Amino acid sequence: MNTSHTPLHELPADRFARRVTARLTEGASELPYDISERLRAARMQALARRKKTIAVVHTAPVLVQAGHSATLGRGDSGMNWWQSLLSAVPIMALLAGLVVINLDLDEIGMMEVAELDAALLADDLPPAAYSDPGFAQFLKSGGTQSH
Repeated sequence: MNTSHTPLHELPADRFARRVTARLTEGASELPYDISERLRAARMQALARRKKTIAVVHTAPVLVQAGHSATLGRGDSGMNWWQSLLSAVPIMALLAGLVVINLDLDEIGMMEVAELDAALLADDLPPAAYSDPGFAQFLKSGGTQSH
C-alpha cells in the first residue's frame, strides 16, 4: 500500500506544487534530450532566483515598536521647528476650509429663512393657513380645485 503522509502545516499551494512536480517528473523521461536539457537549465535558474528572494526576505527590515506604539519617521534624527511648522500647515488649511464652509452654509440658511419670512409677511394669507393640512393638499394639487 502506497500512502503519503502530508504534514498538517503544509499549505494547499505546496501540496498542489508537489503534485504538479511529480506529474512533470513522470513525463520527463519521454522528452527528447535537447528539451530535457533546456528544462534542467531553466530549473537551475529558477532555483537560483528563489534562493536570492529567500535571502532578501530574511534580511527585510522589521517594524520596531517602542512601548505600546509604533511610529513612522526618520528614526533618531529629531525634527527641527521648521519641519514641525510645515507638518502643521495641512491641518491648518483643513480647519480654515471647514470654517469657511460653515460660514457659507450659515449665510445660505439665513437667506432662505429671510426669504420665507418675507414671503409670509407679504402674502394675503395668515400664517396659520400654512399649517392647515387642507391648505397643504390644495398647494400640492396646484390650486386648481373648484368647489
